[in-house]
Amino acid sequence: MVEDTIFALASGHGAAGIAVFRISGPRAAGALAALGGGRPAPRLATMARLCDPASGEMLDHALVLRFPAPASFTGEDVVELHVHGGRAVIDGVARALGGLEGLRPAEPGEFSRRAFANGKLDLAQVEALADLVAAETEAQRRLALEQYGGALSRRFSQWQERLTGALAEIEAVVDFADEDIPAGALAHALEEINETTREIDSVRQGEDTGERLRSGFHLAIIGAPNVGKSSLLNMLAQREAAIVSETEGTTRDVVEIHLDLAGLPVIVADTAGLRETADRVESEGVRRALVRAEAADLRLFVIDASRPLAVDPLPAAVLGGDSVILLNKADRLPLASVEQAKNVLKSKCSLPVIAVSALTGAGIDDVLRHIRAFLEDKLSGLGPAPLTRERHRLALSDAAEALARALALADRSATPEQVAEPELVAEPELVAEEVRLAIRALGRIAGRVDVEDVLDLIFSRFCVGK
Repeated sequence: MVEDTIFALASGHGAAGIAVFRISGPRAAGALAALGGGRPAPRLATMARLCDPASGEMLDHALVLRFPAPASFTGEDVVELHVHGGRAVIDGVARALGGLEGLRPAEPGEFSRRAFANGKLDLAQVEALADLVAAETEAQRRLALEQYGGALSRRFSQWQERLTGALAEIEAVVDFADEDIPAGALAHALEEINETTREIDSVRQGEDTGERLRSGFHLAIIGAPNVGKSSLLNMLAQREAAIVSETEGTTRDVVEIHLDLAGLPVIVADTAGLRETADRVESEGVRRALVRAEAADLRLFVIDASRPLAVDPLPAAVLGGDSVILLNKADRLPLASVEQAKNVLKSKCSLPVIAVSALTGAGIDDVLRHIRAFLEDKLSGLGPAPLTRERHRLALSDAAEALARALALADRSATPEQVAEPELVAEPELVAEEVRLAIRALGRIAGRVDVEDVLDLIFSRFCVGK
């Protein structure tokens, strides 16, 4: 049982109209009374005159709320103080709370950790709450709210329950072999395992997209020096994000900008010009450009329309299916020449070609539409409650591998649908153990088993007061 009471400024720092202090623990209601807030009715906002218990000096007129346990965010007694957001008021209230016996400032993520410990949130919901606080786009907000509402946890819980039922049937065969076990019990268990495996495989197919939706899709602008890559980046960003110069080799490292594109998070990288060079620094820049290009979800390959129309030899990964050619400086050519150049490039690369001008902005809307269509296509196959973290992906991978081993052990020569009698399965004890491992792996997602090794890492990333 937690004995101490914690407090923190739950709203942002800096001058604001309102600042919110949160207090949680057995002394929360006593702290409110000590400040002069009395004992208001639960969940009823009440005006109070707060004073420093040590000096009697008035601190502020504030709205106070009391949330008795267990009907609170943390599951403990919780008090909120809505004071004016000036620095002096915030500092005064913090000093007064810190002077009360049994109260201490909260550690980062400690409120959420107590909510987890008291069963108010599971681990996936805790992570979703952190994502909700950090959300910068509509898609990120919707995804975080969906998972905060338990969508991801429910899916994994359903798999756990199904596998637990299958495990019970297998163990009945093992422990009560001499008893009258219902015919087909083991066959039914293997069917449940097989069905769960299929569903897990379906979710794993979109695991990268879910993580990208949370952290941002990566786009790389690549091409030879001085084709206008940095100018295009600035046009997309609508600000001077990268240095533009006629001198070749100006960009020697990766320059990133974060965009909200139709509600989707996008990270666009401007890279060093691709060419052979003896300069060690520029050569490193070229290497990083190729690495970033190969890892990108979509590559924007820029060509100078005023130069000879030839595509320089590049690694196949750079000019793969997820690439588009941007024919930049198209304003320097007649329209007929631009169309001819586009046709030549399409015949060389079999890739989409968009004529643009980073100087005038012509064609930029077409580029944005292409990016949006590409991202929407990536998201089209994304089912409900996608995986959004590497931790989820690894746990699901462990579960899938355990189930695959279970099915292989169950019958090395037949599919689970062909197994009709318990005696056809060799070593059912080993099958049961693999199913048990799969259940434990799924349990790690919501934090029901084997979570101590990840708790500190997750909660340490929270801001104080959340």
